[in-house]
Amino acid sequence: MSASPSTSQLIEKADASLKAGNLKDAEKLYEQVLTTSSAGNAHTTDTSIQQQHLRDQETALVKLGEIYRDQKNADALSSVINQSRAFMSSTAKAKTAKLIRTLLDFFTSIPDSYDVQKQTLTDNIAWAKAEKRIFLKHSLETRLVGLQLETHQYRPALALIDQLLTELKRLDDKMILTEVHLLESRVYRGIGNMAKAKAALTSSRTAANSIYCPPLLQAALDLQSGILHAEDKDYTTAYSYFYEPEDVNSLLTIKLATKYAQMRDVESMRAIARAHQERNLSEFEKALRDYRDELSSDPTIRSHLASLYDNLLEQNLLRIIEPYSVVEISHVAELVGQERQGVESKLSQMILDKVFYGVLDQGRGCLLVFDEPEGDNTYGAAIETLEEVGKVVQSLYAKTVQIA
Repeated sequence: MSASPSTSQLIEKADASLKAGNLKDAEKLYEQVLTTSSAGNAHTTDTSIQQQHLRDQETALVKLGEIYRDQKNADALSSVINQSRAFMSSTAKAKTAKLIRTLLDFFTSIPDSYDVQKQTLTDNIAWAKAEKRIFLKHSLETRLVGLQLETHQYRPALALIDQLLTELKRLDDKMILTEVHLLESRVYRGIGNMAKAKAALTSSRTAANSIYCPPLLQAALDLQSGILHAEDKDYTTAYSYFYEPEDVNSLLTIKLATKYAQMRDVESMRAIARAHQERNLSEFEKALRDYRDELSSDPTIRSHLASLYDNLLEQNLLRIIEPYSVVEISHVAELVGQERQGVESKLSQMILDKVFYGVLDQGRGCLLVFDEPEGDNTYGAAIETLEEVGKVVQSLYAKTVQIA
């Protein structure tokens, strides 16, 4: 029996064991495919058999990766990725990059795997550099930057970005250049340098304009644009990339969106939209509690929800105090469903920001609301008069100097 059918049969047996739930047996059979395939490659000159060996080996690697992903075993997955180097040495570079990306993607569903993933990337970057696989090295380094960004390691991320950009500009690799500039923009936004974040995004868009930009990368560029405009409080422009809370419910009725409508991420947005539409603070707070993970994990969402909550509270307070000239703070707190101290602090801030005119009488525990004062232009007119008098005096002085 030739080696090729042998590895194919092993794959079939392994698949059957996996389907039956015998993970240990499946794991052993897939590992056997890897060793058998390597032996077969060494002793045959038949191209079709060699190609079958490689296909079986690639299948075994991916299947092992899936097993360890489902088992949440980051160390074993790292071992599979390192083990795949022997396979990668005998395959096309494009297939190599695709395979390693597939295996690395399995880390995303394994919690607390950042350290293992970082070490795996570092080891494989060193291997790719030694093997002079420049494209693979750049791809792995780009992924490492993304990992550093997720873990808020901004300084090492910027150092690696600078190194990458120098090499990529020399090679003129527009696709990865687009990705790296986008990561650079996200890193600078993370450290609060908005000017450099915008400049990096502009560079990313410039690079993207000269190539076919895949939909996911284009979506990432648009998302970053929306985020930066929202950070600048340019909501008119940001609206062209995002949606307002009022649009959420109608958006979810579109046929293409229905399959996502029941996801918790989407449900959280629906709950926020409903609370905002009804101007209901208690429902807003309930949504924040019920969907804590979904609404707190993203810094952009977290920041703007805090601002939205603050605006909602402000609108509710203005509506409550509008009919009064004097009102007890405790009564306002009761109507708005908030603690007295927080309401008092918010009212004080609103007075200082001149949202309305009033005074907090803490001795009586009351808020005194005043009418908006009419503008008095007396001082302005006086200043204008003095300026004109000054001009006359200067003119007379100039004439006096000429006569003398």
